[in-house]
Amino acid sequence: MRHLVHTAKLNRNCGHRKAMLVNLACSLIEHESIQTTTIRAKELRRFVERLITMAKAGGDHKRRLAYAKLKINTPSEFAQTKKLVLAKLFDELGPRFADRPGGYTRIIHMPARRGDSAPMCLIQLLNEPVKAKAKKADEAPTAEEAKAE
Repeated sequence: MRHLVHTAKLNRNCGHRKAMLVNLACSLIEHESIQTTTIRAKELRRFVERLITMAKAGGDHKRRLAYAKLKINTPSEFAQTKKLVLAKLFDELGPRFADRPGGYTRIIHMPARRGDSAPMCLIQLLNEPVKAKAKKADEAPTAEEAKAE
């Protein structure tokens, strides 16, 4: 039984899995659309949506938390690229999704990979604004709507 087990191991040890998710997240934020396997995309969605929620809140504390989550403090030649990703996350994506209560990504399934038949998908960041929910015909209008009519 898989009680209280929420993460997929992805056939990797802990450090490799975390590094892979950070790199996938940076690529997704930078390009806004990447192609990967379905299981990786589902794990990546959890990781990226938490980062975007931090970016929506804004502020120095959330920026430092995202900085640590993206492992920018590690010595690497890619640290400059990750800093640009952090800037895009807080300057562009946070304000873009300010009105959306969650669900910032879309997963589109694609045909299986030819070499090993792995299920593939395209994971994208959404662009369109939040749409108001349509009301059902059998619902009674609220008091404010009745006054407006």
